[in-house]
Amino acid sequence: MLLCKLSRASIAVSIFNYMLNFVTLMFTGHLGAMEVAGAMIAGVGIQGLAYGILLGMASAVQTVCGQAYGAKRYSSMGVICQRAIVLHTGAAFLLTFVYWFSGDVLRAIGQSDDIAAQGQIFARGLILQLYAFAITCPMQRFLQAQNIVNPLAYMSAAVFLIHTGLTYVVVYVFNYGLIGSALTLSFSWWLLAMLTGLYILFSPRCKETWTGFSAAAFIGIWPYFKLTLASAVMLCLEIWYNQGLVLISGLLANPAVSLDSISICMNYLNWDMQFMLGLAAAASVRVSNELGGGHPQVAKLSVFVVSGTSLLISISFSAIVLILKTGLSNLFTSDSEVIHAASNLTPLLAISVFLNGLQPILSGVAIGSGWQAVVAYVNLATYYVVGLPIGCALGFKTSLGVVVNSTSAFFLFLFGTLHQKFSFFFLRGFGGV
Repeated sequence: MLLCKLSRASIAVSIFNYMLNFVTLMFTGHLGAMEVAGAMIAGVGIQGLAYGILLGMASAVQTVCGQAYGAKRYSSMGVICQRAIVLHTGAAFLLTFVYWFSGDVLRAIGQSDDIAAQGQIFARGLILQLYAFAITCPMQRFLQAQNIVNPLAYMSAAVFLIHTGLTYVVVYVFNYGLIGSALTLSFSWWLLAMLTGLYILFSPRCKETWTGFSAAAFIGIWPYFKLTLASAVMLCLEIWYNQGLVLISGLLANPAVSLDSISICMNYLNWDMQFMLGLAAAASVRVSNELGGGHPQVAKLSVFVVSGTSLLISISFSAIVLILKTGLSNLFTSDSEVIHAASNLTPLLAISVFLNGLQPILSGVAIGSGWQAVVAYVNLATYYVVGLPIGCALGFKTSLGVVVNSTSAFFLFLFGTLHQKFSFFFLRGFGGV
């Protein structure tokens, strides 16, 4: 029952957090083809870079806090959370320069001047969101490690509703366009950060784990940094591979259509991913809690239950994608060429959704078990040694039109994902939990 409760609330948190970006892109998508291309490429190339690093670092909080909670070392958890916030804020400061000079970064990786200019406008508006995200991630993991998930879900839902109404007013009523939508997203993330922080400070459920601000957070930063580094590399290799698919599509013939169509598909793939990440968070919490408490068999049972649930969700999402392929594209754009290109990619999208069912769960188990370094090697081999060369060969060695090129590029994701599944199952079979 506890696992089901954790899963439901963790999925809700993951979905509502993602929906903040999703709604922003939906509203900007109707500003024009170039605006949505710029927002998409900034979201993928710049924001995706930051998300990969910060989410990867935050997974270390799940490992250490989860095992500390299972071992009943409650007082150390608040110090761990503060230490993570310090490191996350430092990482956000370094990433600020990438956001500010995002136009040059996007041009350097081959994007057109027009798309890079729009992407820079959007990215600069997200600098404030970067710091809010850096602070919120460790706090959410800190609460999840204690099985405090329902309040997180309520806060995320409330912020999402406010964000949706506010974005509509800013973009369509006041006509602030791309920069307005980006600044609204930044505001919404700061609102979520403040609500989460206030809950930790004043909730009686955190009185044993949060004992106030402590200088101990600055002690032992180096060993903790090494763990966060392994966590960041593990998740970055995975997230950047997905983002790389979108970046590569911007180098194909007719980049605006290729980029928009694949970005639409990746947004829906990310929808499914939010369900999986919510389940992965629940699996990670249960595995780390039970391992910390010395109950490995219960941890294994949790893995089997969550894996079965994720398969059912993936099958359902694959069916929805195939049935509603044209209607889903209409939410993002009214351009008939983009809608046609995206619709032609939906069979591959459905396959990707299905294959993506177990991978985040197994990653969550790895995080709970402290296997971040091992998974980093798996991701490096499967995505960048196998998937990337094959996908690039298919994407750039054909000249059969935009849709075919986009389809070929989408195989980049499929090859790496399929190979990774076999690697994870091998590790699971021979590596314990």
